Amino acid sequence: MEYTISVNAQAERQVKDTRSIPFGSQPTEHMFLAEYKNGQWQNARITPFENLTMSPFALCLHYGQTVFEGMKAFMMQDGKVNIFRPEKHYERFSKSLKRMCMPEVPKGLFIEALHQLVQLDSAWVPEEADGALYLRPFMIASEEKLGVKAADEYLFMIVASPAFQYYAQPIKVKVETEYIRAAEGGTGATKCGGNYGGALYPTQLAREQGYDQVIWTDAKNHEFIEESGTMNIMFVIDGVITTPSLSSTTLDGVTRDSLLTIAEQRGLTLDVRPISYKEIKEALESRKRVEAFGAGTAAVIAPIKSIAMEGKEYDCYIGEDAIMYQLKNDLFEIRRGLKEDKNNWNYII
Repeated sequence: MEYTISVNAQAERQVKDTRSIPFGSQPTEHMFLAEYKNGQWQNARITPFENLTMSPFALCLHYGQTVFEGMKAFMMQDGKVNIFRPEKHYERFSKSLKRMCMPEVPKGLFIEALHQLVQLDSAWVPEEADGALYLRPFMIASEEKLGVKAADEYLFMIVASPAFQYYAQPIKVKVETEYIRAAEGGTGATKCGGNYGGALYPTQLAREQGYDQVIWTDAKNHEFIEESGTMNIMFVIDGVITTPSLSSTTLDGVTRDSLLTIAEQRGLTLDVRPISYKEIKEALESRKRVEAFGAGTAAVIAPIKSIAMEGKEYDCYIGEDAIMYQLKNDLFEIRRGLKEDKNNWNYII
């Protein structure tokens, strides 16, 4: 497929201080678009960033056919730009699309679109160590029809925005035992819009109670830990890295996968299995050293300083020698080209 790149020759980066911009609020100059019509992808192009014109009948506005990915590009120590693990993100995007009855994007189109967009807007990739260019590939059903059906027309887009640390400080969370994020057989393993919309209300209630996020538990018994907010959750208990197994209710996080790989290569012990929140409660009550952290593209690692369970708050370990910081540093150095990329994760522009 050929790419028609429309570039606004007058467009220059107007914002110099990207650090002060709230996450996800400042787009770069350009965006990628491709349309799916008559059973094929067409009209792939990069244009100046602008608002969309859409029919109020567009199916995405009514029946939830919206899927997205979140990934990042980094400035390396030699000045080159690295898109981190685009193939892993493509695999997950494809699984999400299949679950939502949406057409697959050809892998070559996905990778090349990322490459060209990041290359074109590379001036927006922060040079600061804690900065990155956040990339948001997404697809929406664009067919104009009121009727419950899988659409026949779609719009695939990629937009970008400079991003820094998502959580400035270690966070407080509570174990959620009333509301659920997902149930077995549902869309919990899918990055579709509805999963996030349904999580807003219980998260809002938790914030009103003084917490930053919730820890989701299983829909059947409200006992087994699944995710924390919009992140996977991981624990380090007496030096052993423990995290819930993947299932149809949890997202296959790219950051989670990367951290587990790094931990294994470090020779650390991994324990991936179903975990009851009561087990974490008992470990904290017995004064074991327990680290807890969220892992996700936006936050990378979000240290958890306290967990509320059954009406009581428990403090987790967030000392400077915590293993989670060592894993985060290893990931940072791989992305920046400061450490050998043994796993071929870096896609260098």
